[in-house]
Amino acid sequence: MSSGAPRRAALRAAAGLGLAHLFRPSLPGAALLLRAAGIGAPLGLLGAPQAQAGAQVEEPLSHSVRSALSAAVADAAPPRPVFDRPEERAAHVQWLSRSGQRLQRYKSEAHVRTEFLEAVWYESRRAGLETELVLGLIQVESGFRKYAISSAGARGYMQVMPFWSRLIGDGDVSRLFHMQANLRFGCTILRHYLDRERGDLFMALGRYNGSRGRAPYPEAVFAARRGWVSARTS
Repeated sequence: MSSGAPRRAALRAAAGLGLAHLFRPSLPGAALLLRAAGIGAPLGLLGAPQAQAGAQVEEPLSHSVRSALSAAVADAAPPRPVFDRPEERAAHVQWLSRSGQRLQRYKSEAHVRTEFLEAVWYESRRAGLETELVLGLIQVESGFRKYAISSAGARGYMQVMPFWSRLIGDGDVSRLFHMQANLRFGCTILRHYLDRERGDLFMALGRYNGSRGRAPYPEAVFAARRGWVSARTS
């Protein structure tokens, strides 16, 4: 066993990110499309560049995978949440309030915070991801800056690389600065990486960042996630 393996295992355990906790058996939207395309099968691993925010690696995608990802990005649905029970709505309102307080240091206007949190809530669940995990990733990747551009050319909140617009979008890179489009791309890509890594979130986060197998980036996202979980449960 390599010297890094125990640290990776400790990080996974400390983060409390078991698949049973994060992902539901029946995944909505993007996840269902990805499962149908068989993305969970081993596809071969590519080398990763030096760690850098948003530096996903362009890799060949099969036609079925590309079609599933494209459909997941293009499939539109109302972003407003719908709840079956009053207590679920009350819990959601409470989450918006607590998370909004934490987000205030990044976004000063209340209506902007609410719109952003509603979009993250919707897009994360649509892809079968935990919302606090996605918030942690955004915090690390862009510091919640809508127009952030990394030195590698990644764009927006979730630092999506422009090549994804060509592979699974309409080729319009400017759309990556649109809030919901950026969140949908980012969540769909992370779901793709998670399925490709067979549920290993540590490795999937490294692949998202372009630092697969290295601890600093997953460790930073896990730490940021814990802050958002704390806001939810406090």
